[in-house]
Amino acid sequence: MAKSAPSFRCSECGATHAKWSGRCEACGAWNSIVEESPLSKVPGSGLGGAKGKLIQLSALDTKEAPPKRALAGMPELDRVLGGGLVAASAILVGGDPGIGKSTLLLQAAAAFARTGLKTLYISGEEAASQVRMRAARLGLADAPVGLGAETSLRDILTTLEAERPDLVVIDSIQTMWSDRVESAPGSVSQLRAAAHELVSFAKRRGTAVILVGHVTKDGQIAGPRVIEHMVDTVLYFEGERGHQFRILRAVKNRFGPASEIGVFEMTGAGLAEVANPSALFLSERGQAAPGSAVFAGIEGTRPVLTEIQALVAPSSLASPRRTVVGLDSGRISTILAVLESRCGIPFTGLDVFLNVAGGMKVIEPAADLAAAAALLSAREDTALPADMVIFGEISLSGALRPVGQAENRLKEAAKLGFSQAIAPTGTKTDGTTGMSMRKLGDLVTFTGEMFGAG
Repeated sequence: MAKSAPSFRCSECGATHAKWSGRCEACGAWNSIVEESPLSKVPGSGLGGAKGKLIQLSALDTKEAPPKRALAGMPELDRVLGGGLVAASAILVGGDPGIGKSTLLLQAAAAFARTGLKTLYISGEEAASQVRMRAARLGLADAPVGLGAETSLRDILTTLEAERPDLVVIDSIQTMWSDRVESAPGSVSQLRAAAHELVSFAKRRGTAVILVGHVTKDGQIAGPRVIEHMVDTVLYFEGERGHQFRILRAVKNRFGPASEIGVFEMTGAGLAEVANPSALFLSERGQAAPGSAVFAGIEGTRPVLTEIQALVAPSSLASPRRTVVGLDSGRISTILAVLESRCGIPFTGLDVFLNVAGGMKVIEPAADLAAAAALLSAREDTALPADMVIFGEISLSGALRPVGQAENRLKEAAKLGFSQAIAPTGTKTDGTTGMSMRKLGDLVTFTGEMFGAG
């Protein structure tokens, strides 16, 4: 019988190698390659193993009760979780350092504890006294939360087995270490082992587990992507350092809609919820000015209006600058190419700056037309009407493509006092919003009607 070939894996990046070497060719780390034990023989497969038990199968139409949820009393958090915290769920929360992850989760732990859930907060980055100081500053010192400061995975799991909490917060997963893995805390092997053990405990004991994860310079949660596959929900806590607004965004949720957002405002007393994000993001918008366009977007199930700002100026550089904040820079480059190629409006020799006001990040293709409108408004030095909202996707041919949930976008705009809208031809509306709509078929028509260009 042929023996299983040994497998070697880098403990830093997770790359596999056919043989051991002192340096990983994938990430360049030294002395990080370790041998992994081969998989055991498959039971009942003719390889000498014993047969396993039969799996109980069920039909797709089997009726099951919906999962029980616990509400924190924080509507923005409950919304992002899909309607509350589900028992036995595993949640991964990522965000930049200092953005407020620990503050958010300490407030969430206190809120759930006050509803009757037995809650533990395990800190691996701060001493217990530091967490108590934050709790006192936030007015949470009286919340019935069990606090611990530990990084040993074995000690943490022993405590959880004894306490049997309903919710446990682990801050952060990168600081946890298992004595069964021979690598440093924060390495790929340690992260995989710690996440597996904690998620297994959550499913076995019915405890909801929230894991805090650091992010890389690219904005992704540090460590192997397998961790994101293990958990039920992945949340990102976003925001710009210069703005007080913070956005909690669901990028994966097995118990609710993905791309749902919750909006918070950072204050001296912690994070305050924002019930009407559209009004907040447009609160500092003054009179109509060139380079400003209001986009009616959808984040998850919620309509959100944001202001897209553009500045176009002559450049003295051989390669003009393209600075984009809050939008996909690659998509903006495509829009500039379509404006130049299909509409005959050049941006050669011009610096282009584009920004979404309030620190909001917009990833929806429906923002194409609003971004193009802001760019043209800045270039032509012509202000768009202050009571107008714009949405629509731009194709490479210059055609405008309709987007979904147009009625919800328009209702939110009408609620905030907007009376005009520009949307692609084919946009489905029932006319109940009372707004004046112009439906256009292509970008050439749009530039000609709005700016006399193209």
